[in-house]
This record gives sequence, structure tokens and C-alpha cells, in this order.
Amino acid sequence: MNTTTSGLRERKKQQTREALSWAALRLAVERGLDNVLVEEIAAEAGVSTRTFNNYFSSKAEAISSRHLDRMRTVSEALRGRPPGEPLWEALTHAALAPFEDDHPTPDADWQAGVKLMLGEPALIGEFLRVSAVAERELAAAVAERTGTDPRHDLYPRLVAAAVGAATNIANEHWLNADPPVSLTGLLRDALQQVAAGLPPPLST
Repeated sequence: MNTTTSGLRERKKQQTREALSWAALRLAVERGLDNVLVEEIAAEAGVSTRTFNNYFSSKAEAISSRHLDRMRTVSEALRGRPPGEPLWEALTHAALAPFEDDHPTPDADWQAGVKLMLGEPALIGEFLRVSAVAERELAAAVAERTGTDPRHDLYPRLVAAAVGAATNIANEHWLNADPPVSLTGLLRDALQQVAAGLPPPLST
């Protein structure tokens, strides 16, 4: 198999994976996770149930893969930043990379559905699992940039955990904001505060 054919096949597989993940997310938001069948997700994505099972072991895994993909984009973006760029500046650009198409005023029904969905025990457990995977991968990228070793040094794991926490908190604020606000603005603010060492807010 030549490189071009292999590349096309991998892109096709990724497109199928994304289509299944989005279908699972849409249907879960519309109906609630318990009211969605794997067969319905597969049909929504235009593939067979067997194809779904080739990619994911559960509905929760299909939905949570969106989070893992976004966080892997952060690691890849960090590796692509200029070598001389300060670490937290590079991390901020990288962390914003998955949200280039951010909409500052998300649909209220969609927000409510996502909040409800994230209360599902099966999804909470899966999100924790993929978050741990994403954190290890980001720590490896930070270690490459800083000349540290995530197996022995605290620094890359601490940085990766801080970025993950900032991302999660920004998402939570975005979901609960009234009136709606920009997710990218919240994430940028969260990372700036972490980079500054989280100084106490000024008293008013």
C-alpha cells in the first residue's frame, strides 16, 4: 500500500469516527443518553452497527471521544509552536486551537442538553478516563518542549493538569453563562490567570 492510499484510508477512518461521535452527541442531547440506541447512532451516521462497534465500545466512549480529540489537538498544536515562544504563550495558542470555530452565543437548548448529558454517571466516568489519557499526552509534549521527563519530573505533569483544569472550568462557566459568552474568551482568561501564578483578585 502506498503512502497516498494509506493516508486516504486513515482520513476516511477519522471521518467515520467523527461522524459517529457527533451523531451520538446530537441524539443524546435531544433525547437523553438512556433513550438512544447504538443502532440509531449508526443509522444517523450512515453506517452499520458493526461499524460503530469497530470504533467504540459504548455510547459514552463515542461521545467522550470528542473531548479526547480536542485535547490531542492541543498537544499537536503545542509541538507546532515556534521553539523560542514562551511556554505559556505557546500553551495558550495551542489550547485555543480546537476552538477556532467557537460561537460566542451557543443555542440555549443545546447548552441545557449538554449540561444534562454531563450528569450521566457513564459519561462522567468515561470523561475522567479520556481526560487522564489526554493529560499524559500533553505532559509528553510539554516535556519535549522543556527538556524534562514526565516519568521523573513533576513539572510537565503539573503543567498538563493545570491546562486541563483551566479547560474544564472554562467549559463549565461557558455552559452556565447567562447571558452567553465566548468559550475562547473564558479559556484565554483562565490560562492567563494560571500563567500569572493565580494571584488573589484585587478587592473592590
